Amino acid sequence: MTTAADIFYAFPRKIDLGLDRVLAALELLGRPQDKLAPIVHVAGTNGKGSTVAFLRAIAEAAGKTAHVYTSPHLVTIHERWRVSGHQIGEAELVALAQEVKALSRDIPVTVFEAETLVAFIAFARAAADFTLLEVGLGGRLDATNVVTNPAMTIITPVDIDHADMLGHTVGAIATEKAGILKPNVPCIVGRQQNDALTAIQARADIVGAPLRVFGRDWDCFAQRGRLVVQADDRVLDLPAPSLQGAYQFENAGAAALAMSYLGLGNDDIGKGVASAVWPARLQRLTEGPYADLARHNGGEVWLDGGHNPHGARAACAHMMSLEPRPFGLVAGQLSTKDQSGFFAAFGPAQPYVVCVPVRSSDAGIDPQALAATARLSGLIAVTAPTPLEGVEAAFAQLGNGARVLICGSLYLAGDVLSEGGNAK
Repeated sequence: MTTAADIFYAFPRKIDLGLDRVLAALELLGRPQDKLAPIVHVAGTNGKGSTVAFLRAIAEAAGKTAHVYTSPHLVTIHERWRVSGHQIGEAELVALAQEVKALSRDIPVTVFEAETLVAFIAFARAAADFTLLEVGLGGRLDATNVVTNPAMTIITPVDIDHADMLGHTVGAIATEKAGILKPNVPCIVGRQQNDALTAIQARADIVGAPLRVFGRDWDCFAQRGRLVVQADDRVLDLPAPSLQGAYQFENAGAAALAMSYLGLGNDDIGKGVASAVWPARLQRLTEGPYADLARHNGGEVWLDGGHNPHGARAACAHMMSLEPRPFGLVAGQLSTKDQSGFFAAFGPAQPYVVCVPVRSSDAGIDPQALAATARLSGLIAVTAPTPLEGVEAAFAQLGNGARVLICGSLYLAGDVLSEGGNAK
């Protein structure tokens, strides 16, 4: 039996940024992108998915339904689409994928473009209160950027990633991210480096998009174990975010402020901030074989999809904020990423590194080569054939009570979760 995944993976699996093919296909489909519930469009380098998770949780806490489109998935392709609050089913996804496949005979869309078309078709045919769209790559030429009149946009922190396609400076990359800005559509801007903010502001001035900039127009901070979001026209006193990591206060703050401006009440915003779920983002594994290893060794196993220096710094900071324990890093990366920058970010913690393959991606870097890069960053590094054996090796070296973080790629995180790692 042909599955939805089979149909999608028959599309060209390449990144070819541009809007022409998607727009042409959408014209044939009756422009479903113009028939969506109010849209919140989210771009950025890190924190996009977490911010969308908070947006969704806030909407649902208020009794609202949300269409949600995110990428990539961790275990099953169905994770990318939530239609009217529910993960899409296989039968519906097969039918939609076949509909797009028929169009592709005349319009050669890529796999991500096909997935985006499915999102627009599915969302246009079902009722919801909100549509939450996560940019796949960049912003200006991303397939999601065919929407012309979102209710709100959000740009999370921008850093160097996908430099070969987006530019080799933070400013150049921020210019691409700012391509989602639309005339008269408010944008919540997260914490940015100066060059990124300059680029975002320049684009906003050109298109006439009003910005609410972190550190200038709004702020958020932890206070007495709670999250306080403060703007010039409102203050939100909320529970602490459910997701781990100090940076999640800012992701939650951006989502909370956006939903406040969209009319949701403080109580519902607080409930959503405190209940959001987003696997493989600084998640402690509590069930399955990885958790069994942790219990057997009196230690902890954590999972994070961070794959660039910015994400690695955030993960390292969180690990160092916890009670001191011997620290191990089980790492796998794609060859397209900045391996040196990733390991340099972990320098302050000096973890014992075990490099493992990323089985679910053809771009996974050889563990021996990855270990050599880690050693150049001053870390002790060995290899193991699987993530589970990598965790075993880390505990064997570090002893009872160690803390082990599996990190370096969302594909690696998907490998772990597919093996029964359960993140809570």
